[in-house]
Amino acid sequence: MKIAHEAPLSIFDKVQAVTDYDYALVHLFEESEEYYNTFVKAKENGREVLLDNSIFELGTAFDGDVYVNWINKLKPDWYIVPDVLDDANATIDSFDSFMLSYPDLPGKVIGVAQGSTYDELVACYRYMANDSRVDKIAMSFNHPFFQELSGGNKYYRMMAGRQWTIRNMISDGIINEDKPHHLLGCGLPQEFTEYQNHKWIDSMDTSNPVIHGMKGIRYKAVGLHDKESVKLFTLIDEDVVACWDDIDYNIKKFREMCNGTEKR
Repeated sequence: MKIAHEAPLSIFDKVQAVTDYDYALVHLFEESEEYYNTFVKAKENGREVLLDNSIFELGTAFDGDVYVNWINKLKPDWYIVPDVLDDANATIDSFDSFMLSYPDLPGKVIGVAQGSTYDELVACYRYMANDSRVDKIAMSFNHPFFQELSGGNKYYRMMAGRQWTIRNMISDGIINEDKPHHLLGCGLPQEFTEYQNHKWIDSMDTSNPVIHGMKGIRYKAVGLHDKESVKLFTLIDEDVVACWDDIDYNIKKFREMCNGTEKR
Protein backbone atom coordinates (compact mmCIF):
# COMPACT_ATOMS: atom_id res chain seq x y z
CA MET A 1 0.00 0.00 0.00
CA LYS A 2 1.47 3.34 -1.07
CA ILE A 3 1.27 5.94 1.69
CA ALA A 4 1.06 9.74 1.61
CA HIS A 5 0.83 12.09 4.57
CA GLU A 6 -0.28 15.70 4.22
CA ALA A 7 2.18 17.87 6.14
CA PRO A 8 3.09 21.51 6.88
CA LEU A 9 5.49 23.02 4.36
CA SER A 10 8.20 23.31 7.03
CA ILE A 11 8.64 19.51 7.08
CA PHE A 12 7.35 18.64 3.62
CA ASP A 13 10.73 17.39 2.37
CA LYS A 14 11.24 15.29 5.51
CA VAL A 15 7.84 13.64 5.03
CA GLN A 16 8.57 13.02 1.36
CA ALA A 17 11.67 11.04 2.37
CA VAL A 18 9.58 8.55 4.35
CA THR A 19 6.46 8.30 2.15
CA ASP A 20 5.69 6.96 -1.32
CA TYR A 21 3.93 9.81 -3.13
CA ASP A 22 2.52 13.30 -2.55
CA TYR A 23 -1.10 14.28 -1.91
CA ALA A 24 -2.18 17.79 -2.93
CA LEU A 25 -5.27 19.77 -1.86
CA VAL A 26 -6.37 21.93 -4.77
CA HIS A 27 -7.94 24.74 -2.74
CA LEU A 28 -4.54 25.49 -1.20
CA PHE A 29 -3.14 26.17 -4.69
CA GLU A 30 -5.38 29.25 -4.72
CA GLU A 31 -4.07 30.41 -1.34
CA SER A 32 -0.35 29.68 -1.50
CA GLU A 33 2.05 29.89 -4.42
CA GLU A 34 4.65 28.17 -2.24
CA TYR A 35 2.32 25.24 -1.68
CA TYR A 36 1.65 24.88 -5.42
CA ASN A 37 5.34 25.16 -6.29
CA THR A 38 6.11 22.40 -3.79
CA PHE A 39 4.13 20.00 -5.98
CA VAL A 40 5.63 21.37 -9.18
CA LYS A 41 9.03 20.51 -7.72
CA ALA A 42 7.75 17.09 -6.67
CA LYS A 43 6.70 16.37 -10.25
CA GLU A 44 10.03 17.61 -11.58
CA ASN A 45 11.79 15.23 -9.19
CA GLY A 46 9.76 12.26 -10.41
CA ARG A 47 7.40 12.02 -7.44
CA GLU A 48 3.91 10.64 -8.01
CA VAL A 49 1.30 13.30 -7.22
CA LEU A 50 -2.41 12.83 -6.47
CA LEU A 51 -4.64 15.93 -6.65
CA ASP A 52 -7.70 16.04 -4.37
CA ASN A 53 -10.80 18.17 -4.99
CA SER A 54 -10.70 19.31 -1.31
CA ILE A 55 -14.23 18.14 -0.50
CA PHE A 56 -13.31 16.97 3.02
CA GLU A 57 -11.75 20.34 3.80
CA LEU A 58 -14.42 22.52 2.17
CA GLY A 59 -17.58 20.43 2.67
CA THR A 60 -18.31 20.58 -1.06
CA ALA A 61 -16.01 19.82 -3.97
CA PHE A 62 -13.84 22.65 -5.30
CA ASP A 63 -15.22 24.62 -8.27
CA GLY A 64 -15.01 22.31 -11.28
CA ASP A 65 -13.83 24.81 -13.90
CA VAL A 66 -11.08 26.17 -11.64
CA TYR A 67 -10.14 22.62 -10.65
CA VAL A 68 -9.67 21.76 -14.31
CA ASN A 69 -7.33 24.72 -14.76
CA TRP A 70 -5.12 23.43 -11.95
CA ILE A 71 -5.18 19.89 -13.35
CA ASN A 72 -4.04 21.17 -16.73
CA LYS A 73 -1.37 23.31 -15.11
CA LEU A 74 0.11 20.77 -12.69
CA LYS A 75 -0.58 17.60 -14.70
CA PRO A 76 -0.88 15.32 -11.64
CA ASP A 77 -0.51 11.57 -12.00
CA TRP A 78 -3.99 11.13 -10.48
CA TYR A 79 -6.93 13.43 -9.78
CA ILE A 80 -10.12 12.83 -7.83
CA VAL A 81 -13.26 13.68 -9.80
CA PRO A 82 -15.60 16.03 -7.88
CA ASP A 83 -17.96 14.04 -5.65
CA VAL A 84 -20.74 14.79 -3.13
CA LEU A 85 -20.31 13.74 0.48
CA ASP A 86 -22.46 10.73 1.45
CA ASP A 87 -24.70 11.08 -1.64
CA ALA A 88 -24.46 8.22 -4.13
CA ASN A 89 -26.76 9.57 -6.86
CA ALA A 90 -25.35 13.10 -6.74
CA THR A 91 -21.81 11.70 -6.87
CA ILE A 92 -22.63 9.62 -9.95
CA ASP A 93 -24.25 12.64 -11.62
CA SER A 94 -21.25 14.81 -10.72
CA PHE A 95 -18.85 12.22 -12.09
CA ASP A 96 -20.73 11.86 -15.38
CA SER A 97 -21.07 15.61 -15.85
CA PHE A 98 -17.40 16.22 -15.14
CA MET A 99 -16.17 13.44 -17.42
CA LEU A 100 -18.43 14.51 -20.27
CA SER A 101 -17.25 18.11 -19.95
CA TYR A 102 -13.56 17.28 -19.50
CA PRO A 103 -12.79 13.91 -21.13
CA ASP A 104 -9.11 14.49 -21.94
CA LEU A 105 -7.44 15.86 -18.83
CA PRO A 106 -3.86 14.84 -18.00
CA GLY A 107 -3.58 12.17 -15.33
CA LYS A 108 -5.53 9.10 -14.30
CA VAL A 109 -9.08 9.27 -12.97
CA ILE A 110 -10.16 8.46 -9.40
CA GLY A 111 -13.87 8.00 -8.78
CA VAL A 112 -15.16 8.11 -5.20
CA ALA A 113 -17.76 5.70 -3.82
CA GLN A 114 -20.20 7.73 -1.72
CA GLY A 115 -23.41 6.87 0.18
CA SER A 116 -25.25 7.43 3.42
CA THR A 117 -26.09 3.71 3.82
CA TYR A 118 -24.31 0.48 2.95
CA ASP A 119 -26.65 -0.18 0.02
CA GLU A 120 -26.20 3.33 -1.37
CA LEU A 121 -22.44 3.07 -1.03
CA VAL A 122 -22.45 -0.28 -2.82
CA ALA A 123 -24.56 1.14 -5.66
CA CYS A 124 -22.13 4.03 -6.16
CA TYR A 125 -19.17 1.68 -5.84
CA ARG A 126 -20.56 -0.66 -8.51
CA TYR A 127 -20.96 2.30 -10.85
CA MET A 128 -17.34 3.33 -10.41
CA ALA A 129 -16.08 -0.24 -10.53
CA ASN A 130 -17.82 -0.92 -13.86
CA ASP A 131 -17.04 2.39 -15.58
CA SER A 132 -14.04 2.11 -17.89
CA ARG A 133 -13.25 5.80 -17.35
CA VAL A 134 -12.42 5.13 -13.70
CA ASP A 135 -8.79 4.11 -13.17
CA LYS A 136 -8.95 3.88 -9.35
CA ILE A 137 -11.78 3.75 -6.79
CA ALA A 138 -11.58 5.80 -3.59
CA MET A 139 -13.36 4.91 -0.35
CA SER A 140 -13.89 7.34 2.54
CA PHE A 141 -13.23 6.80 6.24
CA ASN A 142 -16.42 8.50 7.44
CA HIS A 143 -19.96 7.72 6.32
CA PRO A 144 -23.04 8.28 8.53
CA PHE A 145 -23.90 4.59 8.76
CA PHE A 146 -20.46 3.80 10.19
CA GLN A 147 -21.62 5.40 13.44
CA GLU A 148 -24.47 2.89 13.77
CA LEU A 149 -22.40 -0.29 13.43
CA SER A 150 -20.48 -0.51 16.71
CA GLY A 151 -19.84 1.00 20.11
CA GLY A 152 -16.86 3.07 21.19
CA ASN A 153 -16.09 6.70 20.44
CA LYS A 154 -16.85 8.18 17.02
CA TYR A 155 -13.32 7.60 15.73
CA TYR A 156 -13.42 3.94 16.73
CA ARG A 157 -16.75 3.67 14.89
CA MET A 158 -15.19 5.24 11.80
CA MET A 159 -12.42 2.62 11.89
CA ALA A 160 -14.72 -0.31 12.58
CA GLY A 161 -17.27 0.96 10.06
CA ARG A 162 -14.92 0.93 7.09
CA GLN A 163 -13.46 -2.40 8.17
CA TRP A 164 -16.97 -3.88 8.38
CA THR A 165 -17.94 -2.37 5.03
CA ILE A 166 -14.90 -3.72 3.21
CA ARG A 167 -15.33 -7.15 4.82
CA ASN A 168 -18.94 -7.29 3.69
CA MET A 169 -18.17 -6.04 0.19
CA ILE A 170 -15.59 -8.81 -0.13
CA SER A 171 -17.94 -11.52 1.18
CA ASP A 172 -20.76 -10.22 -1.05
CA GLY A 173 -18.50 -10.44 -4.13
CA ILE A 174 -18.69 -6.70 -4.77
CA ILE A 175 -15.02 -5.69 -4.73
CA ASN A 176 -13.46 -5.36 -8.18
CA GLU A 177 -9.90 -6.53 -7.55
CA ASP A 178 -8.94 -5.68 -11.13
CA LYS A 179 -8.99 -1.97 -10.29
CA PRO A 180 -6.69 -0.35 -7.73
CA HIS A 181 -8.32 1.27 -4.71
CA HIS A 182 -7.48 4.30 -2.57
CA LEU A 183 -8.46 4.74 1.08
CA LEU A 184 -9.23 8.35 1.98
CA GLY A 185 -8.14 9.37 5.48
CA CYS A 186 -8.67 7.42 8.68
CA GLY A 187 -10.30 7.51 12.08
CA LEU A 188 -7.69 5.48 13.98
CA PRO A 189 -4.41 4.25 12.45
CA GLN A 190 -4.73 0.61 13.57
CA GLU A 191 -7.55 0.18 11.04
CA PHE A 192 -5.01 -0.60 8.34
CA THR A 193 -3.59 -3.72 9.97
CA GLU A 194 -6.66 -5.49 8.57
CA TYR A 195 -5.79 -4.67 4.97
CA GLN A 196 -2.19 -5.86 4.73
CA ASN A 197 -3.12 -8.77 2.42
CA HIS A 198 -5.55 -6.79 0.26
CA LYS A 199 -3.27 -6.21 -2.73
CA TRP A 200 -6.02 -4.36 -4.59
CA ILE A 201 -5.71 -1.51 -2.09
CA ASP A 202 -3.02 0.43 -3.91
CA SER A 203 -2.78 3.66 -1.91
CA MET A 204 -4.02 5.71 1.02
CA ASP A 205 -3.60 9.16 2.50
CA THR A 206 -3.91 10.63 5.97
CA SER A 207 -2.39 13.38 8.08
CA ASN A 208 -3.01 11.32 11.24
CA PRO A 209 0.60 10.51 12.20
CA VAL A 210 1.70 14.07 11.45
CA ILE A 211 -1.08 15.75 13.44
CA HIS A 212 -0.50 13.59 16.48
CA GLY A 213 3.27 14.02 16.29
CA MET A 214 2.76 17.79 16.16
CA LYS A 215 0.75 17.45 19.39
CA GLY A 216 3.49 15.36 21.02
CA ILE A 217 1.30 12.24 20.94
CA ARG A 218 3.14 9.08 19.94
CA TYR A 219 1.29 6.00 18.73
CA LYS A 220 1.02 3.17 21.22
CA ALA A 221 1.64 -0.43 20.19
CA VAL A 222 -2.08 -0.75 19.41
CA GLY A 223 -2.33 2.66 17.71
CA LEU A 224 -4.66 5.25 19.27
CA HIS A 225 -7.79 5.14 21.39
CA ASP A 226 -8.94 8.61 20.32
CA LYS A 227 -8.06 11.19 17.68
CA GLU A 228 -7.07 14.86 17.65
CA SER A 229 -9.81 16.58 15.65
CA VAL A 230 -7.68 18.96 13.57
CA LYS A 231 -7.59 19.41 9.81
CA LEU A 232 -4.01 19.60 8.61
CA PHE A 233 -4.67 22.21 5.93
CA THR A 234 -5.31 24.79 8.66
CA LEU A 235 -1.74 24.28 9.88
CA ILE A 236 0.01 24.18 6.50
CA ASP A 237 2.25 27.17 7.33
CA GLU A 238 3.17 26.09 10.88
CA ASP A 239 6.84 25.63 11.75
CA VAL A 240 6.86 22.15 13.28
CA VAL A 241 10.49 21.14 12.73
CA ALA A 242 10.93 20.83 16.51
CA CYS A 243 8.24 18.13 16.53
CA TRP A 244 9.95 15.99 13.89
CA ASP A 245 11.07 13.14 16.18
CA ASP A 246 7.49 12.44 17.27
CA ILE A 247 6.14 12.85 13.73
CA ASP A 248 8.80 10.54 12.28
CA TYR A 249 8.09 7.95 14.98
CA ASN A 250 4.38 7.95 14.14
CA ILE A 251 5.00 7.77 10.38
CA LYS A 252 7.15 4.68 10.82
CA LYS A 253 4.63 3.04 13.16
CA PHE A 254 1.85 3.85 10.69
CA ARG A 255 3.73 2.13 7.88
CA GLU A 256 4.14 -0.96 10.02
CA MET A 257 0.37 -1.03 10.53
CA CYS A 258 -0.26 -0.71 6.79
CA ASN A 259 2.46 -2.91 5.36
CA GLY A 260 4.29 -4.56 8.22
CA THR A 261 7.58 -2.83 7.35
CA GLU A 262 9.18 0.59 7.22
CA LYS A 263 9.89 2.29 3.88
CA ARG A 264 13.14 1.01 2.35
